[in-house]
Amino acid sequence: MNYWLVKSEPSVYSWDQFVKDKKTAWEGVRNFAARNNLRAMKKGDRVLYYHSNEGLAVVGVAEVVKESYQDPTTDDPNWVVVDLKPLKAFVNPVTLAQLKSDKDFADMGLIRIGRLSVSPVSEPQFNKILNMGGAKL
Repeated sequence: MNYWLVKSEPSVYSWDQFVKDKKTAWEGVRNFAARNNLRAMKKGDRVLYYHSNEGLAVVGVAEVVKESYQDPTTDDPNWVVVDLKPLKAFVNPVTLAQLKSDKDFADMGLIRIGRLSVSPVSEPQFNKILNMGGAKL
């Protein structure tokens, strides 16, 4: 199993809307590195859900339920989506400030390449964030 982080502005697509929808295609990614990460995602991988711009916190955990396929928002075959479903909301959102202040996250994509919308997370980092957020899977 691999671990990932996806970012969405809550005013565009919030965790609450994701939970209400029960599943979503992670569409509209137009960055090659993020696209490559989408292509690498496998069914069953776990995904941290991060509210960017407003909130600046990891707010929940999702799961990849369908591996990459053509992004339906474009005819360009270079762009793909994966389907995600929400698993668990965090009791305590884990803020960007908390992550930046902890050396265990210094090499995390969210910290190093802040604009990347889809990035890998190591298993120890994932588990620590899960624990910080008070989410038990």
